[in-house]
Amino acid sequence: MTATLRIGSRPSPLALAQTEMVRAMIANLVPGLGSEIVPVRTSGDKITSASLAAIGGKGLFIKELEQALSARTIDIAVHSMKDLPAVLDSEYRIVTIPEREDPRDVVITRDGRSLRDLGAGARLGTSSARRRFLAMRQNRGLEISPLRGNVDTRLQKVNGGDLDATILAMAGLKRLGRDGAVKLSPLDEREFIPAAAQGALAIETLAETPVAGSAEIETALRSLDFYPSRAETDAERSFLAGIGASCATAVGAKATLHGEMLELRAIVFSPDGARELFFEMSCAVSPEAEDAASRLGSALAAEMLARGAREILGDG
Repeated sequence: MTATLRIGSRPSPLALAQTEMVRAMIANLVPGLGSEIVPVRTSGDKITSASLAAIGGKGLFIKELEQALSARTIDIAVHSMKDLPAVLDSEYRIVTIPEREDPRDVVITRDGRSLRDLGAGARLGTSSARRRFLAMRQNRGLEISPLRGNVDTRLQKVNGGDLDATILAMAGLKRLGRDGAVKLSPLDEREFIPAAAQGALAIETLAETPVAGSAEIETALRSLDFYPSRAETDAERSFLAGIGASCATAVGAKATLHGEMLELRAIVFSPDGARELFFEMSCAVSPEAEDAASRLGSALAAEMLARGAREILGDG
């Protein structure tokens, strides 16, 4: 067994908190295993003034972590799964998807008002096209201000009065223990469809097995895999791949497992937000049918493309 399991993480407070959760889960399963968190600063962490689309996309949050995997300076990397491209390079694999946290978006204001209750001209901070367009569906009077940065930076913009509201992922607030310390209004995920894989973590490693040269560690990591979370995120990511989504695509996708039925809902917007297309599908899935969830995502993508999604995505 490797002497110490090296776990790569972005250096942000949220990323480190998430990685510590994973480190603790592994330690409980493999008593006596040494482990260390290795902070790896990514390009996305270094550049905070521009939109993701302008600086190269979501891959900027994982590139240096994957390079560390390839160089074998880390054994696994822990990611917020929504930061991963829909299709990984063949050199890497997702070995485990732990149980997903609350996938919803939430509105943060100084007094707990909802999106619909914000007055005309209220300043909403977000750099997400999906969040912008979904918010404008609920309140046309909002003024949108670009906003990037970590969770605390965004909260301070609201608390300090620079903004009237922002939208964050509930999962991040919970993992940082901030969900009880701010005025928040959760958004219904069936109406305000989250980003694909929001709330899920992905443990990435090299495609070769076993992890860190240890069958025991490989088995421990695989035991952390939570089937409902994997089925949901497989469907969502397959949908993204099917429509050719990039970081600039205004798209939401949320799958929900009800017993053996997996429901997938998705929405896409034109670049200017003037046009949109929504559709949903469902199918039966099971752990034995490993690709059923992915097929559902591909089928929904094909259906939406047939209904004009490509034209909408290229509009504007």
